[in-house]
Amino acid sequence: MDLVRHPIVFLHLPKTAGQTIHNALTRAVAPATVSPIRVHTQAATGPEQFPPGHALYSGHLDWVEAHRLPPGRFAFTVLREPRERIASFYFFLRRDAQRLDSSALARPENLGRRRALVWPAEEYFLGGDAVWQAFIRDHYDNFYCGYFATGRFRHGAAVRDLPAAVALARARAGLAQLDGVFQTSNLAPLEAAFAERYGFRLALAGRYDNAGEGPRGLSRWTELMALLGSDTARRRLEAFVQRDEALLHGRHAWSA
Repeated sequence: MDLVRHPIVFLHLPKTAGQTIHNALTRAVAPATVSPIRVHTQAATGPEQFPPGHALYSGHLDWVEAHRLPPGRFAFTVLREPRERIASFYFFLRRDAQRLDSSALARPENLGRRRALVWPAEEYFLGGDAVWQAFIRDHYDNFYCGYFATGRFRHGAAVRDLPAAVALARARAGLAQLDGVFQTSNLAPLEAAFAERYGFRLALAGRYDNAGEGPRGLSRWTELMALLGSDTARRRLEAFVQRDEALLHGRHAWSA
């Protein structure tokens, strides 16, 4: 199969086993055919996130311009139980910050890591100025719903201010445009899909590249809830998953 005419498009959402999957796909295709764009901020516009002539597009990419890809593309994503995704992302930033020296941690691009490390959890999620809250909302507040409704990582108030029914309808329509939606707790269907379509053996089972610390199966959400200082804060964070749960209801049998 000509992979440039039938490219693989992996929409890697944060903390959903993406590095493991990306590494497996990179091993399966010629390295020279992997798109260099891994994060939406590397490209000035949506079309530039999918430069033509590549076999694999993989990363934190805005889906909104992917219609420019060849019609033979196979676009997919992998989802994780929404609460565990939120908590895992937060603890990942804290762990990453601990690896940086003070000068690196002070750089503007590491603001999120620095605040995850030094701010109390309640202040990190619910405090700060309007700019900081926009960052928190875009990355944590019903992220799946916002991403699939707009096709963008930084979806902002465009979705949050909509009635829930309207936002969910748009998100379901966006999700339906994908050729495959898989779950972190069972990657066997993803392996089977690639074996059938491309003849690849991805061998994802048991691999955890860039995994967090702690035993497998440990609930990071429970750990995060324990760090919050009040029941009010816990209820506010619970609201961060309500639309995502409605979007994904019945789609997967979730596990941590």
